[in-house]
Amino acid sequence: MAETATDTLARKDKSGKVISGGHLVAKGLKNEGVDTIFTLCGGHIIDIYDGCLDEGIRIIDVRHEQVAAHAADGYARQTGKLGCVVTTAGPGCTNAATGIATAFRSESPVLHIGGQGALTQHKMGSLQDLPHVDMMAPITKFAAGVRSTERVADMVSMAARECFAGAYGPSYLEIPRDILDREVPVEKAVIPVAGRYRASAKSIGDPADIEKLADLLVKADKPAILYGSQVWMARGHEEAIELVRKLNVPAYMNGAARGLLAPGDPHYFNRTRRYAFDNADVIVIVGTPFDFRMGYGKRISEKATLVQIDMDYKTVGKNRDISLGLVGDPGAILKAVLDAATGRSDTGASKRAGWLDELRAAEQKAADKLMPLFLSDAAPIHPYRVAWEINEFLTDDTIYIGDGGDVVTISAQAVQPRGPGNWMDPGALGSLGVGTGFAMACGLAHPQKEVLCYYGDGAFGMTAFDMETANRFGAPYIAVIGNNSAMNQIRYGQISKYGEQRGNVGNKLGDVPFSKFAEMLGGYGEEVRDPGEIGPALRRAREAVRRDGKSAVINIWVDPNEYAPGTKAQTMYK
Repeated sequence: MAETATDTLARKDKSGKVISGGHLVAKGLKNEGVDTIFTLCGGHIIDIYDGCLDEGIRIIDVRHEQVAAHAADGYARQTGKLGCVVTTAGPGCTNAATGIATAFRSESPVLHIGGQGALTQHKMGSLQDLPHVDMMAPITKFAAGVRSTERVADMVSMAARECFAGAYGPSYLEIPRDILDREVPVEKAVIPVAGRYRASAKSIGDPADIEKLADLLVKADKPAILYGSQVWMARGHEEAIELVRKLNVPAYMNGAARGLLAPGDPHYFNRTRRYAFDNADVIVIVGTPFDFRMGYGKRISEKATLVQIDMDYKTVGKNRDISLGLVGDPGAILKAVLDAATGRSDTGASKRAGWLDELRAAEQKAADKLMPLFLSDAAPIHPYRVAWEINEFLTDDTIYIGDGGDVVTISAQAVQPRGPGNWMDPGALGSLGVGTGFAMACGLAHPQKEVLCYYGDGAFGMTAFDMETANRFGAPYIAVIGNNSAMNQIRYGQISKYGEQRGNVGNKLGDVPFSKFAEMLGGYGEEVRDPGEIGPALRRAREAVRRDGKSAVINIWVDPNEYAPGTKAQTMYK
């Protein structure tokens, strides 16, 4: 009988060598391709650090666990690999919960490893003891405790597999302190061998449905495709781009998919989605659910043939009936559909050319309507002008991150990332405070790229102190703040409902010159009150970051009485 990998390991290590639980965690992470962990120290978890040093895994220690979790999420989104956050017990876990919940709603693969009191102290009231597994189960795909040191690496691999099963998402693994600190003979430890236990996940679903979709697209006169975050997260963007180009189909993008096609691409559209969804005969939704961002599917014409492609079976057809549903890997499905369509009689080709011209004209009309706002010289500064100036400032290698409420919502009207992966936002949970962790993760994953995070002033105040962490680890970035001294997205709704006198309760903030914050950390800061100074200030910030290796803050004072259209319509609650 052939010798197994475990047999080989046991044969090589009969020398009496021992290994601790923390070192087994590190070996398990290394097997999963993890090269960086984000953490805040605690007595329950320090042996993991010792193991990571031996395995060459980078340790990024932050000032708040929420930032660590957001950074692990951001690192996963940028690298396509498993993100990892390590927290101590009790408040370490609860502080990270918002970041894990954000990853859960954004379908991002993050492994959260948390400490716990010793098993020998179970139910005795040990320091920072909480029912972490029970708490984390509703916001993860997998949550479990490790009950023996021998199984530590095996449980790491089990939790990691769950992160990539179907639609991606986070897992939680609790490891008690005595399990981590205990040493066991190496030959008794279960250490799965990297690359030998992971199945292919590139499923195309039912081949008959591939044929049906190919037939629908080549016969369509007015098709439209919406690419969602799964297309980027599963790295199916090249197949997605090839399909729309070869079949001449207009493409819209939301979430992490923004940037798959650059502005100016003949198949890129971003201002006419409602028009397209009202008039298309075939609509294909790839990798995004019918949630509030899609009006729960109600904003799509009932007359169109509606196709949904998703990595998660339970998402397909949820909230809205569909004509055809496919479950599997987005890139694999799109490639299979294009292969099936190639060589078929393309009866809709001539009409599709006219359809793209029709949409392009509507795009131009929508852009012309917005231009007076984008170029506004009003003082206080109109938030649309800030969004326009940021878009003009971006390069092909700038990653744009949005972290905030109303000012960031407005930015989506103007900011058009130039390439795949160059857009990041909180996702469906709508978490404020993601920006600092995301920015740090981007700088660590892509040190050759420029990173710009646009915050609302409320969001900036939540996690800004970890800008020091970004500086400390050589990942400086440009922070732009749309400062209206308020939580304005909520403020509008309160004023509308209760009137001016009561509408400003609980949402007004102080006037803070945040440029001083950057200077305190050794970086460049500038206050901007003149719309004509936005562009020059951004360029000065870019130069300072490159020169000094420290993050810069451009604090732009915007009109507190201007709001995004969605805020005025309160569509997020409908």
